[in-house]
Amino acid sequence: QVRLVESGGGLVQAGGSLRLSCAASGRTFSSYVIAWFRQAPGKEREFVAAARWSASSTTYAESLKGRFTISRDNAKNTVYLQMNSLKPEDTAVYYCAAKLFYSSSTAQSYDYWGQGTQVTVSS
Repeated sequence: QVRLVESGGGLVQAGGSLRLSCAASGRTFSSYVIAWFRQAPGKEREFVAAARWSASSTTYAESLKGRFTISRDNAKNTVYLQMNSLKPEDTAVYYCAAKLFYSSSTAQSYDYWGQGTQVTVSS
């Protein structure tokens, strides 16, 4: 059983930064991809970024490149999402998700999900 627990969300002013954490447990994650998605009220879940656990490769939503950075700490089984220059339109519930082997920007391809953490950016 894979368990993912997000933390680090909160209220921040526009232009500020937040770092989200996704703590993973229950498996050896060397073959997994961990991704971040977000979902704003009334909108579909949107891909943010993904990282392969055992490789340096990362992928990002094109619109978020340069502001968001995904990284991982294998010793802590934790994946991070550093979010800078936040905008009100970044307000959403942020989820981490896991799947085997290959990165994907499609939410339906991920098998495991955390409960989400709320990020609210005020103008």
